[in-house]
Amino acid sequence: MSLPASSQTLPVAVLSGFLGAGKTTLLHVIVNDMSEINIDAALLSSGDAQLSKTEEKMVEMSNGCICCTLREDLLLEVGKLARDGRFDYLIIESTGVSEPMPVAETFTFTDEQGRSLGDIARIDAMITVVDGYHFLRDISSVESLQDRRQAVGEEDERTIVDLLVDQIDFANIILLNKIDMLDDEEKRRVHAIIRSLNPQARIIETQNSEVPLNEILHTGLYDLAQAEKKPGWLDSLVEHTPETIEYGINNFVYERRRPFHPERFYQVLEREWPGVIRSKGIFWLATRLPLAGYWSQAGSICRNQCLGYFWAAIPQDEWPEDKESLAGIMRNWKEPNGDCRQEMVLIGTDMDRIALTEMLDAALLTDAEMAMPKETWAQKFRDPFPEWNMKVLSSSMA
Repeated sequence: MSLPASSQTLPVAVLSGFLGAGKTTLLHVIVNDMSEINIDAALLSSGDAQLSKTEEKMVEMSNGCICCTLREDLLLEVGKLARDGRFDYLIIESTGVSEPMPVAETFTFTDEQGRSLGDIARIDAMITVVDGYHFLRDISSVESLQDRRQAVGEEDERTIVDLLVDQIDFANIILLNKIDMLDDEEKRRVHAIIRSLNPQARIIETQNSEVPLNEILHTGLYDLAQAEKKPGWLDSLVEHTPETIEYGINNFVYERRRPFHPERFYQVLEREWPGVIRSKGIFWLATRLPLAGYWSQAGSICRNQCLGYFWAAIPQDEWPEDKESLAGIMRNWKEPNGDCRQEMVLIGTDMDRIALTEMLDAALLTDAEMAMPKETWAQKFRDPFPEWNMKVLSSSMA
């Protein structure tokens, strides 16, 4: 397999997947297939092709973030292989508990001399191998990586669902492996969940990670501009594709211009949302009127935190001045409360939109509560949400 004539940079595929999904098996498949197209598989297997391992540095992470040591290591190793000129394609296999996005970001990293890995190598595709047999168990799990003794340090607080969602969300190609171990209903549900998390990725069913090489190499599927817009599951709001309809996926946006009663909304978050696989968005509490809450749920894992101040709470002389930013603010503006709102995307299978909407509506302030002076809401309404760290918020906004 040779480089396309128009390309002057070494194409790279980044391979991710949870432990046991079949990443290493896929590499063996690639080696065996290449031996049939005039590539010396023995050379690859022996390590004489300068295949580099960075396993020790790969686990020097905190909360899933790849460390500077690994960034520098990738810069050196990939740079060396690219400049060597002997290779047509490079595959980077990340560890089973690493996230693909930091590896991709390394290609945009510029060193002190102003050099970037992107000058000599380019990402061709982000590939994630999914263990189809264990997927339904793992996506419904509340376990952390610590629980499974797979965390990369005491500070690693990620859950199994966190990792699966990140690996699937950032992929261009998803190999749904061990497909032979699923019955038709399990297969349908796995497809539906993966498609709901990443509606744009190419899904390929595999057994023993066996896949035609032209399906995963030299695809040109990675697009930096699109990658920067992640999470890609929001793309499913644009339209229902035939595939999403086939697997019973639907979605809707819950929008309201009235604040939630904090206690009633907290109770809603503790309930099961039938059929909902993924939900995410902005929420507005009556006891924290200037602030936008951020809600994110995947599988059994739910999180909420402070997103920042609504623009309505910020003096207009502190607003951005460029037209694009101002237009973005005004798109969400509606009197009398400006951009203060509820806006949540719900994606799932066989969801009852009416029932879910009624459930959320019941958490909004009633007409009688709305008639009370706003200044009294914080004292009148019980707020079980944890205190939001405004110091961290201010730092992130700086």
